Amino acid sequence: MHIVIGLLVAFVLVAIFARRNRGVRRCRWREDRAGNRGSLRKYRCAACGAEAFTAEKGTPRKCLAELPKT
Repeated sequence: MHIVIGLLVAFVLVAIFARRNRGVRRCRWREDRAGNRGSLRKYRCAACGAEAFTAEKGTPRKCLAELPKT
């Protein structure tokens, strides 16, 4: 009986936390070397399709998936 109650509580907790992040997918940046512009590196997000340029080493730090599209 304790196992059933534990599984039920675990299922409810997983459902609550999964629903909280349902609409937001974090950006997963992939470098697009064909689109580089001089010292700017072009990155494209695999999750939301956003494009960003950065002069710093590494991927962009800002997630564009949460911004409203205009």
